[in-house]
Amino acid sequence: MLKKNFTKKDLSNKVYRKLGFSKNFSSKIIDDFFESISSELKKLNSVKITTFGTFDIQNKKERLGRNPKTRVAAKISARKIIKFKSSNEIKKKLNSK
Repeated sequence: MLKKNFTKKDLSNKVYRKLGFSKNFSSKIIDDFFESISSELKKLNSVKITTFGTFDIQNKKERLGRNPKTRVAAKISARKIIKFKSSNEIKKKLNSK
């Protein structure tokens, strides 16, 4: 059976194998990295990682939606979402053969 997702645990194991840090320290590095991105997004509304991509916060307005199963109309509240735009270098790597 093929594995479908690359998880945070997989990432910390990769750091553990490549850099030789302990598993706990590798996990802490990954947690701190994601926490840094989250806190900077809150402050700046945008985080750009060169050669990887840009994370942006987008505001969604309140709207009327519908439950597809019951067909009951429901109000969807206003919220913020994160958009990711990959860099051209990542796109080239994905599309190269």
